[in-house]
Amino acid sequence: MGVVEGDGWEGFGWEGWRDLALVRDRLERGADPHVRGSGRPLHQAAVFGSPEVVAELARRVDDVDAEEEGRTALWSAVLADRADNARVLAAAGADPWRIVLADWSPGRLSLAGPTPGLFFVPAGERGLTPAESAAETEARRLTAALGDLHDDGMGLAFVAGIDAAQAARRLGAEPYEDPELDELLEDPSSYDMDESLRIVGATDVPGGCIITQPWGYAPSMPGVVRLLSAGTVCYGLYAHSKSGDQGSITRDGVIVGWDLHPGGGPGEGDSSAEVLASYLYRHNAIAYSCAYVGLRPADPRAVTGPPDLWLKLPRHVYED
Repeated sequence: MGVVEGDGWEGFGWEGWRDLALVRDRLERGADPHVRGSGRPLHQAAVFGSPEVVAELARRVDDVDAEEEGRTALWSAVLADRADNARVLAAAGADPWRIVLADWSPGRLSLAGPTPGLFFVPAGERGLTPAESAAETEARRLTAALGDLHDDGMGLAFVAGIDAAQAARRLGAEPYEDPELDELLEDPSSYDMDESLRIVGATDVPGGCIITQPWGYAPSMPGVVRLLSAGTVCYGLYAHSKSGDQGSITRDGVIVGWDLHPGGGPGEGDSSAEVLASYLYRHNAIAYSCAYVGLRPADPRAVTGPPDLWLKLPRHVYED
């Protein structure tokens, strides 16, 4: 085969990072070990590849701690829970204690993860604070309590400091009892959408309550979260089946965060606490939302049902 064109990685799929022979062939034919499209091969291999491929790329790059969008390959490996690749990168000279986001380095972040002994901690390096350790402990408890939830198409509101009955009063909602409720739960598409979007569940949990709708986005609507958040904080979540989890933060009737992605990775400009939470609850939008407002459910019933109360929203709240 001839010399490759461009950066040499055209047509190279994610599964290729697990094939050392394939990667070596590309490199020997001229593929750039530093660039693949708009990213870096080492960063992609750190997340998707085998340790052997990571070691091969680390050997060929000029700087094993080169950054992609402000992140090192070692940070990417730690964030993805790839302890195997993180060890290879550290052995190749990557710095576990280099600050990447807020005051977090890959090494300090690993202390809050499943492999806290991943790196040797030099004298003088700061470990987790008591508050951070407590957050990590609660994250393990909360994610275990909720289990593996499938939330596609579900709308939720997580409200601190009020119970389900108070939520109903704030919304001006009436108890909903209908012999057709079982039919709605079994097949929401067979029910009139304008009416079904007005029906929500409400359940008490330690720290507040959770409003749910298994088939729609109503609990996360602006009119709903504004009323629920009076004097407190509410995290709205809609698990869109195509575009992913969509979050919002509302404090005392004012929406202060919109188009958020709970359960996604830490982002530029995040505070130290936000970086930690995004790591602890990665790929778990519901647990992240609970933790954000301080809810502490002991099991998944507030999400999976049946709720403590079925409520019907006034039309003006639904339409806001």
